[in-house]
Amino acid sequence: MTILPGSRWKLVLAGAICAGGCTVLAQAREPQEPGAAKLAMALDQQGRFSEAAQAWRGLTERNPRDAMAWASLGLDLARQGKYPDAVTAYRTALKLNPRIPGLQLNLGLALFKQGKLDEAIPPLKQTLATSPGNAQAGILLGMSYYGSAHYAQAVPYLRAAVEKSPQNVEMRGVLAQSCLYAKQYNCVLDEYKQILLVNPDSAQAHMLAGEALDGMNETEKAIAEFQAAEKAAPTEPNVHFGLGYLLWKQRRYEEAAEEFRKEIENEPMHAPALAYLGDTEMKLEHPAEAEAILRRAVHQAGATSLAWLDLGIVLAGEGKNDEAAADFRQAIQLEPDGVDAHWRLARLDQATGKTEEARAEFAKARALHEKQDKGLVQQLTPPPSGATQKTP
Repeated sequence: MTILPGSRWKLVLAGAICAGGCTVLAQAREPQEPGAAKLAMALDQQGRFSEAAQAWRGLTERNPRDAMAWASLGLDLARQGKYPDAVTAYRTALKLNPRIPGLQLNLGLALFKQGKLDEAIPPLKQTLATSPGNAQAGILLGMSYYGSAHYAQAVPYLRAAVEKSPQNVEMRGVLAQSCLYAKQYNCVLDEYKQILLVNPDSAQAHMLAGEALDGMNETEKAIAEFQAAEKAAPTEPNVHFGLGYLLWKQRRYEEAAEEFRKEIENEPMHAPALAYLGDTEMKLEHPAEAEAILRRAVHQAGATSLAWLDLGIVLAGEGKNDEAAADFRQAIQLEPDGVDAHWRLARLDQATGKTEEARAEFAKARALHEKQDKGLVQQLTPPPSGATQKTP
């Protein structure tokens, strides 16, 4: 599911990384027009970046092969927040002279600030290849891997950053999340302990530990961690949903329903909490309550296949076969390998005399492997861009 704003250590951490003149000045060799370059540099020193950019642009027009003029133009454009234009200038400079110090880092930073994290990775790696001790490049590379969901690759760079700044709780949080998504659960627990030494009441640390323990099949310990998180910060996004999900896995449905309701009180449009509350009401044999909640769930952004599946089940039980079939098909569209949706659609087709359709759906259901239960990590992890949320 999509993490709600403020509920986890976020990529805005990169803003702190880049605060305070983060763009690196390229070291210039003798320019082709020393007088014009001196004027542009004087404007830079005065903070008149727009005028400096105009001066550098004039230099590039008169001397289109002046790599330093292009690099300096890119720098002044970046200082004005004109990152797409800065990237164009940096890349032109690289084609002319790829050995200008700081140029690869500037390019990587400009791409990073646009959110083009996959594109930022190569120039940042190149920076570290030539300057292995460049801490800024290491942090940005780790954050780029993290932000583009390459979690295992992010871990060593984020760990190096944490070793250089052990009191940086936010960075430890990002490292712990990367370890979590890379299924390096012992790493998560190690960082959890370190975070609690600095901030004993960190709800986020307890939640991360809970997710890791759930991944290690230590569900009872995971529940205890989420209960600690709930006590520390009862309005923390996803804290009630995470606890409810763990209780739901244990078939403790009454307790799970209470937690899902608390999450919905905090965030009324929380699609997964609505879906699982509807599922829980269905399991508790409260079909009317389940239907009302599930109808809300399927109309939320990020509606899950579980909500459509369960709504179909409830409606089929009421004899609303056409609507139920449509809901099963919607669930299949969101999760094509969902065995239960195929099987239930097959049963419904069979019951309504659609023999050929039923045979086809039964065949699909038989061809699919039995799904394993998802862990809490998958429930609390945003799907990649364009992906849909699947049921456990």
